[in-house]
Amino acid sequence: MVKIAPSILSADFSRIGEEIKMVEKAGADLIHIDIMDGHFVPNITFGPDFVKTIRKLTTLPLDVHLMISNPHDFIEKFANAGADWISFHIEASPHPHRLIYQIKNLGKKAGITLNPGTPIHFLNEILKDIDFVLIMSVNPGFGGQEFIPSSLPKIAQLSHWIKGKNLSIPVEVDGGVNINNCEELVRNGADILVSGSGIFHSPDPSETIKKMKKICERIEK
Repeated sequence: MVKIAPSILSADFSRIGEEIKMVEKAGADLIHIDIMDGHFVPNITFGPDFVKTIRKLTTLPLDVHLMISNPHDFIEKFANAGADWISFHIEASPHPHRLIYQIKNLGKKAGITLNPGTPIHFLNEILKDIDFVLIMSVNPGFGGQEFIPSSLPKIAQLSHWIKGKNLSIPVEVDGGVNINNCEELVRNGADILVSGSGIFHSPDPSETIKKMKKICERIEK
């Protein structure tokens, strides 16, 4: 089943506990947390202590997306803080296998993230070793950006490639995902929809999640 992963980068931090309980009650499947270091991307967000705080607020899996340089220096810290899924950018690591098995040895799901300009063939030698792929459909670093249209055929191509290899690897999509394009994304092979402003900045975030899930369920049937 398609999963909905609200990105709390767009949540109201003055009431973060309420925001998380709201999306949890509405049917969210994961909580997506964007980690930015001001170096790999031009913004700074959260650290392990923030993840540790969020871990106390929900039983949902925490999907921690490392948009950072030198991810190998921080994987263990985020795993110990409560991350369940950890993804890092292929562009940030010359030794992805080492990081993948570091994550798995810590008992977490390991994912690879691709920037919009990074072709999927970069996954050729590691596809069978990872638990999920995160496709960025905006250039990482800021919330609220518009979906890059060329991401759609990229998602479809990746989904077809995975199925052709008889693998079961979810395709996660992050960037500009909202109620208006979620159907097209799922029809093109998206398995996990990350949405920040598309959920939290909508008139009724709870209702938006419910509508997105209904759309996904209709397609799956």
